[in-house]
Amino acid sequence: MFESLPLGATLPASDIARAKAFYGDQLGLKPVDSYEDNSLVYETGGARFVVYQSAFAGTNQATAASWEVDDVAGAVRELKSRGVEFQEFEMEDMKMVDSVLTAPDGMKAAWFFDSERNIIGLVQPAP
Repeated sequence: MFESLPLGATLPASDIARAKAFYGDQLGLKPVDSYEDNSLVYETGGARFVVYQSAFAGTNQATAASWEVDDVAGAVRELKSRGVEFQEFEMEDMKMVDSVLTAPDGMKAAWFFDSERNIIGLVQPAP
């Protein structure tokens, strides 16, 4: 029953064409499939996620999807060079430098909005 690749996050988009341009131009991803004309399927790191047409896009105020990366700071620099804008904020006991938050245990993370105002995270596990 669950032998195929799982769908990871399902991310709403109020404008599917704008979302496709963002995920392609800024993140360098290409859809591997689609469902009718109102959704796109992407595959990255052995997992799939769906971007689908919805009037509720951008209403979630929490992280909707995350990627684990080896070097958050390097990923932030690369994505900023492609026009991605990262969020800057402060959290107790953690310091944010150049859009990268470092936890006391050494875990690093960064967050950005996609074109539809979904919050996307990048996480580098603690050493």
